[in-house]
Amino acid sequence: MGRRGRRANRGRPVDGIIVVDKMYGASSNEVLQRVKRLFNAAKAGHTGSLDPLATGVLPICLGEATKFSQYLLDSDKSYRTTMKMGVRTTTGDREGEIVEERPVTVTRSDVEAILQQFRGNVEQVPSMYSALKHNGRPLYEYAREGIEIERPSRTITIHRLELLDFEGDECVFEVDCTKGTYIRTLIEDIGEALGCLGHVAELKRLKAGPYTEHQAYSLDELAAMRDEARESALGVEERIEFAELSALAEVLGRDKLEQGQSERLRELSRIRNKAGDRVIDDLLLPQDSAVSDWPQVKLGATSSYYISQGNPVQVPQAPTSGNVRIYGVAEGVEGMVFLGIGEITDDGLVAPRRLVKG
Repeated sequence: MGRRGRRANRGRPVDGIIVVDKMYGASSNEVLQRVKRLFNAAKAGHTGSLDPLATGVLPICLGEATKFSQYLLDSDKSYRTTMKMGVRTTTGDREGEIVEERPVTVTRSDVEAILQQFRGNVEQVPSMYSALKHNGRPLYEYAREGIEIERPSRTITIHRLELLDFEGDECVFEVDCTKGTYIRTLIEDIGEALGCLGHVAELKRLKAGPYTEHQAYSLDELAAMRDEARESALGVEERIEFAELSALAEVLGRDKLEQGQSERLRELSRIRNKAGDRVIDDLLLPQDSAVSDWPQVKLGATSSYYISQGNPVQVPQAPTSGNVRIYGVAEGVEGMVFLGIGEITDDGLVAPRRLVKG
């Protein structure tokens, strides 16, 4: 038996992915917790951290969609970043202390010419101000204590590196890259190659896997839509009644309300909350959108049953290797539904890897 007084798991079962436009200064975990509260979700997880300095696309997985967060973590990313030339900082971005300055004499042509060496496969040494762990602790904790840890270089791939703007001592780049690419390190390396140093002044993630900035909502937008729906769910007289009962409960405490008052307040609250939940739930992207670029297989009723029991099945015309999205038949549901993801075995069967609950 658990400890006395232990709180039961709270929140409602809600499944899907919401793309958040992360604001400047917030940690990814802070955004995650706010989204979880906003949706009143029982379970939530993000798909890889963004630095507090960074803004932009941060997909948040809710409920069953958390099973696919790892695949988004492993996906390619796109960024727009502003490089401030002439200054190197402790952190590689504008949040750090200045450790060296040099005059900026480079031209746009100089920058354009140097970029070719940073395209394609590139060796990169992760920043000490990264979340990579050493002996169970993130590197940035050592960095803040003034401790330098030796880091092996890693091969990353820069699919696209484009100079968008050059003015004075600032350059604006767009970068398409593989997972594990540290933009602050890339900018520092470009600054070193130019001989003028540099650091990240601004950073925005434009894309993470299949999700883009055009699909993203700020936390304020989500909260405003939810609250507006809650208000609209009640008529004028009901809104007045709700306000009066809420104020009374605030003064006396809910347990001191008369039974009729308490029941009415709960009823009005349920109406409001249901309307608010509905409007933001409609913004959720389906779970299979996380792996939308994978090939799909469709199963009949019998194969759907066997794969739901964890058994590999044979599927005509299935891919010969790799990962697949699995669609099939679920009891009580009309049409094909997303069952989860699988992998093609050496003998050509589709084996389940992560299945969703019906």
